[in-house]
Amino acid sequence: MALSWGTIKSLLLFFGPILLPKAIAYYRSAKASPAIQGVSIRPIPPLVSRALIILFVVASAFFIRTLPFYAPENIFSLTSSRLQIPVDVLFTRLSALRQGGLTTSDNTLRAKLSSLDSRLLFFQHGPDVLTNCQFCSAEDPKSYLYYSIPSILAPHLFNLCVLALATSGLLAGKEGAVWRYTATIAAGAAVVVDLYLVSSYDQAANAKATRAEDIDPFFWRMRVYRLLGLAAIDGLLGWVLYLSSTNRAFIKPPTTQERVEASTKVLESVRSRLGTLAVLKNTIYRSSELRANNAEYWVREGVIMGEVMEHRDVVEGVNSALGNRIDISSIARDAEAFAQSIGPSQLQMANGNI
Repeated sequence: MALSWGTIKSLLLFFGPILLPKAIAYYRSAKASPAIQGVSIRPIPPLVSRALIILFVVASAFFIRTLPFYAPENIFSLTSSRLQIPVDVLFTRLSALRQGGLTTSDNTLRAKLSSLDSRLLFFQHGPDVLTNCQFCSAEDPKSYLYYSIPSILAPHLFNLCVLALATSGLLAGKEGAVWRYTATIAAGAAVVVDLYLVSSYDQAANAKATRAEDIDPFFWRMRVYRLLGLAAIDGLLGWVLYLSSTNRAFIKPPTTQERVEASTKVLESVRSRLGTLAVLKNTIYRSSELRANNAEYWVREGVIMGEVMEHRDVVEGVNSALGNRIDISSIARDAEAFAQSIGPSQLQMANGNI
């Protein structure tokens, strides 16, 4: 059942006021998520860059394939013929357009388009299915559907492999692996919707078309929708992968285990450095020569820093920095507030302790 523009407008008017505020709130929460989680925006990781390049190339290829240049030939549209045209007249027009005359595929298709049912199936499944299927017949329309399933699934399976590659931990890292389940669900949903639309299409709707422009080119229309849908899936995956990998949205706070592991690594690093420092200091104190050099260094360092701090420019710079950094009035207010917060009970307790 096709949706009319009036039905679409009615649905938008009914659901728009409900869904639009929720969409705006979700966008604002996703945009503010990095600040709430205390995460800073970062550049695209190198592993994610490779996945984005693959998705962009494949999505562009799907989009380019929607151009009429790559579409299978529609002989009715090519010859501007109506559906009920005699088959001899149809292929006579087609032969006039062919420089080398009719091809073998044209002759095979000519034998298949002898009835109205075959022509209706032509617009549902395309010329290749009618030409190449050896066991199909117009009396059993489902046979054409069964034969066309592999050609319908081929771009979906190819795109599923691309999605699996783009979301693999080996290629895209953990940033891409988190989207593998979502990408697989989207690819599976696209397959189900595609097969449902093709199998549920009523090819008899074209039987009433008396002019060439009244014919519904379902096969060619579905081909465009199929490729655009696959390109949209790849584009959306690349978009969310970009947002999540750069900490712009879809941020998941680290789990307790991840925090413990990170803290353990930091503590191990600090412990290793402290151990190295202890070994170094122990070595210095055990050697009289190194101990003398160490003492001489710190004496010389104290003399040099004392001379530097006595320089007029340094003193003025330090005073200026401290004066700009320390707010005396603010310190006085804090001290007064602290003094006032101490009540008699605190004073008596302090005197008793004394």
